[in-house]
Amino acid sequence: MSMTQQAAPAVTSPPASGPRQTDGRTRQRPLALRLLARPEVGVFLGAVAVLVFFLFAAPPVRDGSSMANILYQSSTIGIMALPVALLMIGGEFDLSSGVAVITSALTASMLSYQLTLNVWVGVIIALIVSLGIGAFNGWMLIKTGLPSFLVTLGTFLILQGVNLAVTKLVTGNVATDDISDMDGFSQAKALFASTFEVGGVSVKITVVWWLVFAALATWVLLRTRYGNWIFAVGGNKDSARAVGVPVTFTKISLFMLVGFGAWFVGMHQLFSFNTVQSGEGVGQELIYIAAAVIGGCLLTGGYGSAIGPVFGAFMFGMVQQGIVYAGWNPDWFKAFLGVMLLGAVLINLWVQRTATRR
Repeated sequence: MSMTQQAAPAVTSPPASGPRQTDGRTRQRPLALRLLARPEVGVFLGAVAVLVFFLFAAPPVRDGSSMANILYQSSTIGIMALPVALLMIGGEFDLSSGVAVITSALTASMLSYQLTLNVWVGVIIALIVSLGIGAFNGWMLIKTGLPSFLVTLGTFLILQGVNLAVTKLVTGNVATDDISDMDGFSQAKALFASTFEVGGVSVKITVVWWLVFAALATWVLLRTRYGNWIFAVGGNKDSARAVGVPVTFTKISLFMLVGFGAWFVGMHQLFSFNTVQSGEGVGQELIYIAAAVIGGCLLTGGYGSAIGPVFGAFMFGMVQQGIVYAGWNPDWFKAFLGVMLLGAVLINLWVQRTATRR
């Protein structure tokens, strides 16, 4: 008798419940590390710490008018720090940005006054001159292949000498003439240097422009093709060119954006004080660059944000005015800035290493 053996049916057990196993390559990093990877997180925490410190160390800071003054000081730095930050993300920086502000203001003032023109004519010509300076810096960089440090250092020295020499030649003085009684002055002042009331506190219009420009710059960086180009040329311009990024256009346009910022801040200074001192602006370029660095932008390019420099500029304004409100010697201001800058560089280095560590 033949015997047949029937195989038992295979039994499949349901998968065990619990966390899904991964091989490490697809593992999601913790939320804390993902937040640290954002360039603006460190400076935001630093800005909060500085604010809390001065709220206790300098009680006048708690007043609304004092905070409005701090925001105003921050905005005059922050408006220029934004295009400087975009330029740094693109892998370059501009040492002529400080004196370019004064060049723009001098151009508008002297053309309007000496030729008895409507001040808007001077404003428009100053814009063309400022954009031309930025285009020149970018063109020299591309054509010569020199580092932006050398190109813009040369422009810095040229503009510094031209500002002083031309002003003395045209006006016979180191300052321009008062243009407050000229046609178009009141309208230009309303745009560049007016104030408005918020809860009984006077706020400068530059604070609004600062926030508008910051929002626009953030949108450009994160939502447009041009923003991708900025990061690409800052990371590796040769690789960017190989994939079709217009490196020449991007670099030159970034320098022109710095020129636009210099024009805007120059117009604010002109219509705030009605006159311009030709020797001013020296050293301001370092403040703009430092605000961008504190805001998380790297000197090597390819990394940064537009929001970070906003907090960086706020820290500058907070320290600058907080020292005064606290009754300390204002000579310590630059020492504080140096400490903030070195601290920001070290924090950014630590954040980068932590965020990229598995």
